Amino acid sequence: MKHIFEQGNTTDKPVFLLLHGTGGTEQDLLPLAGMIDEQAPLLSVRGNVSENGMPRYFRRLGEGVFDEEDLIFRTKELHDFLDEASEEHSFERDNMLAVGYSNGANIAGSLLFHYGKTLKGAILLHPMVPRRNISLPDLSGMPVFIGAGTNDPICPASETEDLAELLKGAGAEVEIFWADQGHQLSRDEITHARQWYENRFS
Repeated sequence: MKHIFEQGNTTDKPVFLLLHGTGGTEQDLLPLAGMIDEQAPLLSVRGNVSENGMPRYFRRLGEGVFDEEDLIFRTKELHDFLDEASEEHSFERDNMLAVGYSNGANIAGSLLFHYGKTLKGAILLHPMVPRRNISLPDLSGMPVFIGAGTNDPICPASETEDLAELLKGAGAEVEIFWADQGHQLSRDEITHARQWYENRFS
């Protein structure tokens, strides 16, 4: 998968797995990562699916309607790529923190739903529930930050609350920050994501 790896200035922090929104690229979340931890190593990955020329991580059938078969396939594809990338770039595979926005947050959530503790934690910005009516793996102690908008037309509040409950039901430690925003990222939620990260990983 097309990606950028930056070594960072420290070896005692998790590697940020940066996952962009629809139409983004591996460049998009680099500034955001710096706002959370300017020293952390970064692995920023471009989605392999194209929707009318816009990169995504998996196909959808309509707004908010995921192609589940493709989601399962692409989640495995990303999971396998992370194994390869950790060898290629010589970092610990089990020391990764996902930072995903929108479609990127959804594939990060899907990694947790399908592969459990394949990540050390996750910052999910405006995510949806990746799949319903499946049994989740044990996520005991998994730290998850969810950034959400109270007026998000793409990701309604009920979707955020459902995702949080599903993750908590599997044992994850979930914190939600609500911004008085729509689907766009806000400075407030990045500030709170940084505070959450510093409490958990510093």
